[in-house]
Amino acid sequence: MIKTDILIIGAGPTGLFAVFEAGLLKLKCHLIDALPQAGGQCSEIYPKKPIYDIPGFPEVLAGDLVDNLMEQIKSFQPGFTLGERAETIKKLEDGTFVVTTNKGTEHHAPVVAIAGGLGSFEPRKPLLENLSKFEDNGVAYMIKDPEVYRDKKVIIAGGGDSALDWSIFLADVASQVTLVHRRNEFRGALDSVEKVQELKDKGKLNLITPAEIIGLNGDTQLESVLIRKISDDNEELVLEVDDFIPLFGLSPKLGPIGDWGLEIEKNAIKVDTFDYQTNIPGIYAIGDVNTYPGKLKLILCGFHEATLMCQSAFQKIHPDKKYVMKYTTVGGVSGFDGTKKEAPKAVVKAIE
Repeated sequence: MIKTDILIIGAGPTGLFAVFEAGLLKLKCHLIDALPQAGGQCSEIYPKKPIYDIPGFPEVLAGDLVDNLMEQIKSFQPGFTLGERAETIKKLEDGTFVVTTNKGTEHHAPVVAIAGGLGSFEPRKPLLENLSKFEDNGVAYMIKDPEVYRDKKVIIAGGGDSALDWSIFLADVASQVTLVHRRNEFRGALDSVEKVQELKDKGKLNLITPAEIIGLNGDTQLESVLIRKISDDNEELVLEVDDFIPLFGLSPKLGPIGDWGLEIEKNAIKVDTFDYQTNIPGIYAIGDVNTYPGKLKLILCGFHEATLMCQSAFQKIHPDKKYVMKYTTVGGVSGFDGTKKEAPKAVVKAIE
């Protein structure tokens, strides 16, 4: 049985940053993730996607962010159980927990932090009759390596941040990028909408709105798509294409965690914003997996939630100890392996 101070379910950015905050408090962490590598969606779905709202990074690729987080926590020596899904949880008489994976690996900890992001997920697919025929033959639901689309004709469908961001990024990679959306208005960040409009005005991106994809053409490989403009005459046009990428978001599912007796609202775990604890004392939920009034599903919000969670977890694990806030400029950051380095921007908790 694996024993640790804080058992973190989910090794995405929020879960990884929780390791750093816990390490500053001298708390050991172990992470469980169903994916075969750390990083969550940032590693599995869009490692080459630029992220713009991480403080201190005007732009950082999702995969590079994960690499930086892994480097940041290296000295705290977290444990990992990867490629296994957290299946069941049992609360022992002493108030601690045993979490068992689908492969039977048992983990014991006084505190469990669920940082599972959207949980298990699958892409939302457009309702097209022959869609499955072209999957992996011109149709993809996520972009792992944008170089795949170098000098190709690409059509992206969608109106959210992913559709906008990838349209902007691929405008400098593909030979032709067309963005199709059912409405004239977009759900993404205003800055991204303005950049798309600028690219359209410069002739670097085709924007077709309001419109929808209604057909895919080709023998074994996608060759063209049929687009219908949403207007009085419902004009239809055929565009030649190498790749069609519908980015309509993901359908999240909590999976087995949804059966753990936690209070659930709209497929997310309700928490107390004081410390992001759930209705079960000792179990916390941080990042996209949780919900509360005013919740924003942003990585930087997950970092904040992880910080407060770790302070609460420290008090729960060590009720007889006190801590005071100090800055790392006072003494740097010390890892469990004896290494020490200065980190002037970080905050360290000195345990008394």
